[in-house]
Amino acid sequence: MLAVVLPATFMQLIDVSIVNVAIPSIQRDLGASYASVQLVLAGYTLAFACLLITSARLGDLYGRRRLFLIGMVGFTLASALCGAAPTATVLVLARVLQGLMSGLMFPQVLSVIQMVFPPKDRPKAFAVYGASVGLATILGPTLGGVLIQADVFGTEWRSIFYVNVPIGIVAFIAALKVLPESRSDHAARLDVPGALLITSGLFLLVYPLTEGREKGWPAWILVMLAASIPLLSAFVVYERRRTAADDSPLVDMRLFSISAFRSGLPLATIFFAGVPPFFFLFSLYLQIGEGFTALQSGLTTLPFAVASAFASARSAQLAKRFGRNVLVIGISLLIVGVLGVVITVGLVGHHPNSLWFLPSLVVAGAGLGCFIAPNTSIVLASVPGRQAGSASGVLSTGQQVGGSLGVALCGVLFFGVLGSYATTAAKAQEAPLRRELATVLPAPAVDQAVSSFGQCFVDRTKESDPSVVPASCERPTGAPADPRVGAIIAAAADSARRDTFARALQWSLGYEIAVFALALLLALRLPASNRPEGAGGEAPHVP
Repeated sequence: MLAVVLPATFMQLIDVSIVNVAIPSIQRDLGASYASVQLVLAGYTLAFACLLITSARLGDLYGRRRLFLIGMVGFTLASALCGAAPTATVLVLARVLQGLMSGLMFPQVLSVIQMVFPPKDRPKAFAVYGASVGLATILGPTLGGVLIQADVFGTEWRSIFYVNVPIGIVAFIAALKVLPESRSDHAARLDVPGALLITSGLFLLVYPLTEGREKGWPAWILVMLAASIPLLSAFVVYERRRTAADDSPLVDMRLFSISAFRSGLPLATIFFAGVPPFFFLFSLYLQIGEGFTALQSGLTTLPFAVASAFASARSAQLAKRFGRNVLVIGISLLIVGVLGVVITVGLVGHHPNSLWFLPSLVVAGAGLGCFIAPNTSIVLASVPGRQAGSASGVLSTGQQVGGSLGVALCGVLFFGVLGSYATTAAKAQEAPLRRELATVLPAPAVDQAVSSFGQCFVDRTKESDPSVVPASCERPTGAPADPRVGAIIAAAADSARRDTFARALQWSLGYEIAVFALALLLALRLPASNRPEGAGGEAPHVP
């Protein structure tokens, strides 16, 4: 059963990040604007996050196996449509459909594990689940780089979507044969008002977090973000009333009377506010700041993935021995690993070697592996079977919202530092640039070139769309193009860019350390007796 549902989980999560490395190829092939490509990224995440809670309840009502199969068919067809997309608009719509189908499937996996596996075996099942989540979270850019570089049958970027098709077909056939049906006997009907409230509230929350930085945080984005608060509050009030009346609520609010769930949900949300941003920032530093290819960047982070999978596979034994302290160990390792990356960036200067990051990434990866599976197991351990759908939907949503919030906050900090430090980095290049230019240009022209370099570098660094060339970077009409001057200025810009990205990464990883420190405090507040073996749930309903 795990061999069927976990490849599906892997596909769904890897499709969050795999498109990042394909952006240049998509722009060239489809003539897409940068804004359109951003919608290709955001459309999937948005649709995925908004549907998780509702689809978990639909699984309770109509059968988790049935919802999984419907989602798998839809996801596979949407992947094929993404690969065949003739225009950017079609690709955006196909990605939204892919996200919706992914959101339909994802909560069913946790619910099925919770219902099918007896309590003593759940930690092992969640350990394998955690390894899949950990690998999928960080292997997207690597696999995307490999597929695009391989250019199978001339498909280039399209192969990152087509690869889902055969996997989806095999998983669907296998699920028909081995996946048992289960549903909640306590779910009478779908809570439509609750579904509308939570979907609208999550849309108003996740969309601004996903798109706000790219759009420059205009007023309407901030209004959307503010409007999510009363909607989500109204959802909580409404669900409490339905729970009190035992009127088939979308989210059974009695979940929050379970100590492990009440403490573990904010822990998972805060923790995931630190994980996706790390790879987002580190990838920017490697690819844009240091000029790594997508494949080189992916291979640099591969030790993180390997260590994460190794630790996750052994996390069940660790959890049995240390209880909730395995989470403390995992978070502590992540803090040490991220701090190691900060120190390494400061020590290596320009042109870093991937191997220099190896120790820090292995430590951080082991920390992630020690956290994901035990946290899921501990949070869901005491949840009764009739509430498995609600619990898995809320937990998955918390993780997605945490990730979106983390990327948004990190993006603001990273690009803020990038813009503010650009002037300092440009000034640091003025003296060597002036000396080099003096060998090929007269003094007045040197002054003009140095001044133009500084303004161009600052404007280019602050530009949110990297495909846009600021006016200050355009060569004046009629000005002679001396290749020697161009080479000197390019070298200075390269050095300033590396300095700027290194500084921005170090400051932003300080945010990461603060987030993980907060998660560490929350982990220490978990009940000491909490172990993944917790109480069992109902037996699955098998026709």
